[in-house]
Amino acid sequence: QVQLVESGGGLVQPGGSLRLSCAASRSIFSFNDMGWYRQAPGKQRELVASITSGGTINTIDSAKGRFTISRDSAKNTVYLQMNSLKLEDSAVYYCNGRVGFPVATYWGQGTQVTVSS
Repeated sequence: QVQLVESGGGLVQPGGSLRLSCAASRSIFSFNDMGWYRQAPGKQRELVASITSGGTINTIDSAKGRFTISRDSAKNTVYLQMNSLKLEDSAVYYCNGRVGFPVATYWGQGTQVTVSS
């Protein structure tokens, strides 16, 4: 069973920074891709950023220039560095990993990010 465990959420003021971590129970290169999603109250879950096993990165427009996804293979961990946080970035952030074909999708438990003054 694949496990993804997020950490690093919290309360931050607008303009502040947070770094989210997602620790996987297996090699991150065994995933087709891994990503960070977020879901705000009353809204659909949306992809924020993803990285493929080959290193291709995709970031949503609203996060470009502010959020950076990265990984550390030695720690089997994927990160989301979030800078210049805005009120609208407040949400529960979920780590996602997709494996194999047909694709099996795994989710972490989520970590709350609250941007508030």
